[in-house]
Amino acid sequence: MTNNPSNNPPKDSSKQPPKRIVSSSHLVSEKAAELSEVEYGLIVASHAFGMWVVKAMSAALAELELTADLGVLDILCLHSLNHRGRPKKLADICFKLNVEDSHTVNYALKKLVKNGLVQSEKQGKEVFYGTSARGQALCMAYRDVRESCLVDEYAAFDGGRASANAESLTEVARQLRLLSGLYDQAARSATSF
Repeated sequence: MTNNPSNNPPKDSSKQPPKRIVSSSHLVSEKAAELSEVEYGLIVASHAFGMWVVKAMSAALAELELTADLGVLDILCLHSLNHRGRPKKLADICFKLNVEDSHTVNYALKKLVKNGLVQSEKQGKEVFYGTSARGQALCMAYRDVRESCLVDEYAAFDGGRASANAESLTEVARQLRLLSGLYDQAARSATSF
């Protein structure tokens, strides 16, 4: 006879539902419990990404012996403006970054202009923004920090098989874009709920 003090048969762990790693158990749906796990992953990943962006930019600023108090949106706007070296309107930046509140992006742009990282030029009724030489240099310093701290570590973590993981990261990026569309549509639905 086995030593089972409660005289109950041991539970078969294969029949028990897996424990969900979620941020809010009251939101877990019986229809899609996995969605709560995904949402928690998005919360944690978005905050980790934000912390990374700010710390990497701080390191890039230090490399260039510059000072600027830049937040996540400021940094994302700077990189967006530096993309392909073409001036962009406020609406273009908001659209690209999927930011509905243009006031937050406008504030970020003013901050970047004040720090000499971005230049603005009025053309007709529109204002176009582009990175200054200083802003471009900072973006490249950020790239160097990213290469050293993130890309090199990713390559080491991958065991040198970048092509195998590249495909899986491409799939992750595709899934994130699909989720973004799902949440955008759900947000629109919620406005008329």
